[in-house]
Amino acid sequence: METQISESTLPLTSDNIYSEIQRDLLQPIFISSLMGHDTFVRDWVLAGEEDDENIIKYLGEIQRRYDTITSYFISEKTRNYYHPSGIVKKISEEDPDDVWYFQARDSVKPYEINIDSDTADRSRLAIFVNYQVRDYDGNVIGVTGVGLSVNAVTSLIETYQKRYGRTIYFVDREGKVTLNGSEFGTASSLHERRGMRYHATQILTAPGSSISYEEDGATYFVNSRLVPEFGWLLIVEENNFAANDRIEKTLLLNLGISLAITIIVGLIAYLTIRNYQNRLEEMASRDKLTGTYNRQVFEMLFDAARKACKRKAQPMSVMTFDLDNFKGINDTYGHPGGDAVLREALTNIRNHVRDADIICRWGGDEFVIVFPEKDRQEALSTARDLADHVRSSPVRFGRENINITISAGVTEYRDGEDIDTLMMRVDNALYTAKASGVDHISLA
Repeated sequence: METQISESTLPLTSDNIYSEIQRDLLQPIFISSLMGHDTFVRDWVLAGEEDDENIIKYLGEIQRRYDTITSYFISEKTRNYYHPSGIVKKISEEDPDDVWYFQARDSVKPYEINIDSDTADRSRLAIFVNYQVRDYDGNVIGVTGVGLSVNAVTSLIETYQKRYGRTIYFVDREGKVTLNGSEFGTASSLHERRGMRYHATQILTAPGSSISYEEDGATYFVNSRLVPEFGWLLIVEENNFAANDRIEKTLLLNLGISLAITIIVGLIAYLTIRNYQNRLEEMASRDKLTGTYNRQVFEMLFDAARKACKRKAQPMSVMTFDLDNFKGINDTYGHPGGDAVLREALTNIRNHVRDADIICRWGGDEFVIVFPEKDRQEALSTARDLADHVRSSPVRFGRENINITISAGVTEYRDGEDIDTLMMRVDNALYTAKASGVDHISLA
C-alpha cells in the first residue's frame, strides 16, 4: 500500500491537479500575454498616452470579458496606474507597495506572478500576473496584467482536497507557503513543519520528488512537482491513517457487495435446484400422460393417508376402475386416440374429486382412487357421480366424439388390513362389475 501511494497514487494526483491548474489558474497568464502583446496598448503608449478614456475603456472590457477581479496598466514614462475605474495613482520607487512594478519591469522573464493587496482595493488579496509591455524595438514601456482572487484559488484547492482526499498546497522556491486549503495548518513555510523540515532542502532544490516522514505515529507521504508558470511547487500529502481509512471503507464496501452477490447467487441456486428437484420428484412420482400418481409411490401415499385417518378415527375407502372397451378404442383410433381418451377422462375425474383424494394409475387403463375420511357408502356414491361425469363427457378426437364409460369396484379399508389384501378385495369387486356388463359399479 505504501509503495502504491508513494510511487503511483500521489504522482498521479499531482499530474491531475497540475492539469486542472493549467486549465483554471493559467488563464490569467494567457490574458496578460494577450494584453502585453496587444498593438493597441503599445500604439497608445507610443502615441503619448493621449485620451485616458481609451485605455480605461480597454481595461474595463478585459475585466468584463474574462471575469477577472481587476485589470491594469502602468506606464513606464508617466508612471500612471491605469485601472477600469480611472487613474488610481502614480507609481513611485519610494513606495514599498510599488516594489512589485519595478521587479516586473526589470525581470528577465516576460511576466511575474505575485500575491499582494489590490492597489485599487487594499482590503482584497489577489494573485497578479504582471506582464511586460515592450515597444517594437524590445524596450519595456510599461507593465500590464490581471488579478485573480485568492479566495477563488483557495476554493479550487478545497475542491481538489475533497475530490482526492489529500492535503494540497503551494510553496515558492524558498519554501514559503503561498496557497493552501483549510486542512493545512498554521505553518507559513516548509521549515516550520516538524517532519517536513528535514526534507525541505531536497524538495525545494528538485523539480519533483517523493519522500515520506514520520510524525505523531503516522507516516506521511509527500509528492512535489514544480509548476514552472508560477515558479511554485505543488505539494500533495497523504498520511497512512487516511489511506487505511479509504482502503478499509473500500474493503467493507467490496465485502458488502460480495455478500449481496453471494446471497443472490445462493438464492438463485437454491430456487433452481429446488425447482429442478421438484421436477425430478414430479417426474418420478407421476404418470406423464394422465398426471396421476404412479404405482411406485402409491404404497407410500396410501400408508400416509391410512395413518392420518386412524389418528382421526375416520374411515377410508378405495375405488378401482378401468375404461370400458379401451382395447377397442385403441384398435379403432390408434394409440393417439387411446391416449387422448385416458388423458381427458382422468382430467374430468380429477376435476370432480377432492384435493385430499389420491388417484393412481395402476397399469394400462386401470386406476385406483383412495378416499380418506369416506366410508364405503360415501365412496360408492362418489364412484357413481364420477361414472356419470365420464359418461356425459365424450372425448373429442379429430372429427370424432368418443363416448366412454367406466366400470369400478369400491371397498372400505379394514383396520390392520395389508395393502395386498385390500387390493385383492377391490379388484374382485371390479371384476364383478365388469362381469355384469359395462358401466357398472360393484361394492365389495
